[in-house]
Amino acid sequence: MRFGIFVPQGWRMDLVGIEPEQQWDAMNGLARYVDQGEAFESIWVFDHFHTVPAPSEEATHEAWALMAGLAATTSRVRLGQMCTCISYRHPTYLAKAAATIDHISGGRLEMGIGAGWYEQEWRAYGYGFPPARERLGRLREGVAILREMWTTGRATLDGDYYQVEQARCYPRPLQGTVAPGSELNGIPMWIAGGGEKVTLKIVARYADYANVDGTPDVFARKSEVLREHCEAVGRDFGSIVRTADYNVFIAETESELDERFRF
Repeated sequence: MRFGIFVPQGWRMDLVGIEPEQQWDAMNGLARYVDQGEAFESIWVFDHFHTVPAPSEEATHEAWALMAGLAATTSRVRLGQMCTCISYRHPTYLAKAAATIDHISGGRLEMGIGAGWYEQEWRAYGYGFPPARERLGRLREGVAILREMWTTGRATLDGDYYQVEQARCYPRPLQGTVAPGSELNGIPMWIAGGGEKVTLKIVARYADYANVDGTPDVFARKSEVLREHCEAVGRDFGSIVRTADYNVFIAETESELDERFRF
């Protein structure tokens, strides 16, 4: 069993009460503390621009800027986002940014990627909010561009949503083969979501890690569907690591715990 931990960045109101000028020290301090230990293999942030469940004036720090900062101040832990919304940044740009951060970190970057869901945030930042079919189409084409740029150094695609021609990615990421038995190369790719008809098909073709609901019955169901998709495309099911997120609540008193759980 391997464990990672989220670094507070504000999205879930986890920097409330910390002055803005002290927030980087709080985030970086926790990351470095984890980096110096052995309990956690990785640290993670959310790719969101403002708070949930509703936007507020509380801080939410941007995920990929944090990736660069934490890459430079840590030396052991792996660094990921759960998960990057493919439509918030053009995939060619994202491939370049990720490759640079992989170099800064010495080859410790993980790419968490998904179709995106937070409608208010999409609209607030000018991305509109296309239907699920388009968002998933963008995910499928986007991860293909990422993988091609990382493995060959350039990508060309005349897709429904992205048109790129010889988009170059030099230097390529430091990381080579990313998982035992995997034929994929580059930064390990985590594809989040359990949609059985589309998302898990994308996972079967491109992902090194799947991230789905951790409820035992649901996890088992999604795993079986993923196995079927892997068989359909000739992918070794065992080469995809299956993962899940869990919330842990810590408090000094029972009443404080109840309040945090309620939120």
